[in-house]
Amino acid sequence: MPRTSPALTQASTPTHCPYCALQCGMNLRAVPGGEAAGGDVVEVVERTDFPVNRGALCGKGRTAPAVLSSRVRLTEPLVRRPATGRLEPATWEEALAKIAEGLGRTREVYGRDAVGVFGGGGLTNEKAYALGKFARVVLSTSQIDYNGRFCMSSAAAAHQRAFGLDRGLPFPLEDIPRTGCVILVGSNLAETMPPALRYLTELKENGGRLIVVDPRRTRTAEQADLHLAPRPGTDLALALGLLHLVVSQGRTDDAFIQERTAGWDEARAAAMAHWPEHVERVTGVPVPQLREAVRMFCDAGTGMVLTARGPEQQSKGTDTVGAWINLCLATGKAGRPLSGYGCLTGQGNGQGGREHGQKADQLPGYRKLTDPAAREHVAGVWGVDPDSLPGPGRSAYELLDALGGDIKSLLLMGSNPVVSAPRASHIEERLRSLDFLAVADVVLSETAALADVVLPVTQWAEETGTTTNLEGRVLLRRRAVGPPPGVRTDLEVLHALAALLGHEKGFPVDPEEVFDELRRASAGGPADYSGISYRRIAEEDGVFWPCPDTSEGSAHAVEPHPGTPRLFLDRFATEDGRARFVPVVHRPAAEETDAEYPVLLTTGRVVAQYQSGAQTRRVDELNAAAPGPFVELHPRLAQRLGVGEGDRLTVVSRRGRAVAPARITDAIRSDTVFMPFHWPGEGRANTLTNPALDPTSRMPEFKVCAVRVEREGD
Repeated sequence: MPRTSPALTQASTPTHCPYCALQCGMNLRAVPGGEAAGGDVVEVVERTDFPVNRGALCGKGRTAPAVLSSRVRLTEPLVRRPATGRLEPATWEEALAKIAEGLGRTREVYGRDAVGVFGGGGLTNEKAYALGKFARVVLSTSQIDYNGRFCMSSAAAAHQRAFGLDRGLPFPLEDIPRTGCVILVGSNLAETMPPALRYLTELKENGGRLIVVDPRRTRTAEQADLHLAPRPGTDLALALGLLHLVVSQGRTDDAFIQERTAGWDEARAAAMAHWPEHVERVTGVPVPQLREAVRMFCDAGTGMVLTARGPEQQSKGTDTVGAWINLCLATGKAGRPLSGYGCLTGQGNGQGGREHGQKADQLPGYRKLTDPAAREHVAGVWGVDPDSLPGPGRSAYELLDALGGDIKSLLLMGSNPVVSAPRASHIEERLRSLDFLAVADVVLSETAALADVVLPVTQWAEETGTTTNLEGRVLLRRRAVGPPPGVRTDLEVLHALAALLGHEKGFPVDPEEVFDELRRASAGGPADYSGISYRRIAEEDGVFWPCPDTSEGSAHAVEPHPGTPRLFLDRFATEDGRARFVPVVHRPAAEETDAEYPVLLTTGRVVAQYQSGAQTRRVDELNAAAPGPFVELHPRLAQRLGVGEGDRLTVVSRRGRAVAPARITDAIRSDTVFMPFHWPGEGRANTLTNPALDPTSRMPEFKVCAVRVEREGD
């Protein structure tokens, strides 16, 4: 079992937590005499010098080494035997040969786009880059995407439309306590990123104000000066209503709008159709609260809007984020010190994972796959003909939905869509219908259990590589211990598969060598890493991108680029340097309540589990804190249903049903129920969720669908 020590007493390795996008700093020390990797107990030691978390860790971070144990993780390849139909141990040679044969046969019989690749937001930059290159160069398939599509794709699309560049936060976290007012929309930092809550605490200690927008009175909302609890799916109307009040009260920053933006007249006209009384009817937020929110935000001088999955995981998520960006632009709270809009990215490397090639429409450096110049640059680094690169493929849900249809075989790395995808029962059926499925993962997840071949791969503490946190800070995870015998890195897997499929060169196994190639591929792109090196990251506690290589083409010594902690202070990343207002109007959720499905369901996380739970559900301490799913509902709804605390409830949507015990609380709206999504089986929340997609980001509508709630057996 891992231990946590408050201070260093012997040599340790500085690294970062494997979970969320904070990428908290920690030190790891191997203590001889345990059953974990390399025969050691891995001890977590505080790392107080790293600025993001300053030594603080949540329970997941403290217990992360528990998953290194051979008792809970994969340690040998598995192959499904026709005679038994079961996954059984195999040699690496046999397992890799079967994958190469399965993918190669599909490509030969059905064509290259019959092979799909699905990645994960937890893969390092090196692995994400190599996986995207493998898909496009070795398999020549356009069918690649990753589970980060389910994370902040709506915010990314809105960033691109408004600012011309997408980075989760355009400023470091350290700026948050120094601003005047924060509007936090659809984020429960106290449970999803506990060490980040200190920034909001410090904000209030410094005299700043906090407004939290959430249909639940979460632990984070309890810290707020003002809590707005809109009906799920109405965040867009709320933002438009606030902008209406800003305009009608004459609180716009006209000089900023004229000097640094474009498109204001159209956006203003759209907002003025959302008068306060109408917004109250749509959202359930009283007009006096709307007015108070505008007063607090505008009086503060400086201010920020931070969004998370609440407003983003909707079929109108891009427009919703765009409306909050419009509010920032109209009040002059963007492109200035201590002001701006930011997105709290969720997954550990959700930012870097899409920057460098896992996303269906992007090449390394955040380049567009449809841009001829981008294709030529990246193809030159890869040593291939630009015309050989496939075009954009399907988004994540669309790719998964096509399994067993157009897509016959799938290579999946670091994701568990059987639990994490919307309409999960359907996606499970699609995975089962494949001709061939290969999975590389740390544990035997619910998705890996369906595979024809499963490969055991190394974890965060057993390998070196970079990640990019929610601030755009590129960090170095260092290898602290060796993996168990029989476990290989993802880079070794891709190297071996590429060789078996006819590409013996181009897929190195040394992560620093891969990173150096990534630097060249990203050079000149929006997410330019070319001036970043492992040495610089280690010396500077990470480097913020964009960070071009200033020595390139120079005959003289020049100062290295310092990195860019704060974006947009001089100009936005658009062609003319102006931010773009985008006119948006409220529209209902894809699925509204009716007589058959009269209640709204929203989903989210709990502090002791992470994402699909594939790793955290293997940690005893975390399971003791959060042993299983539940249905959170208001006492009035419970009374109508005749339900008591702990009664088993059946929640039914148009896609399926889930069963979990009742948790009764007045911290949720009476027209809404909440379920966490970490568990498989009968309590799987994503059996219920709606895969309706945002037309721009292709984000599914995880955060709102219509359900009915019944006491089990009724």
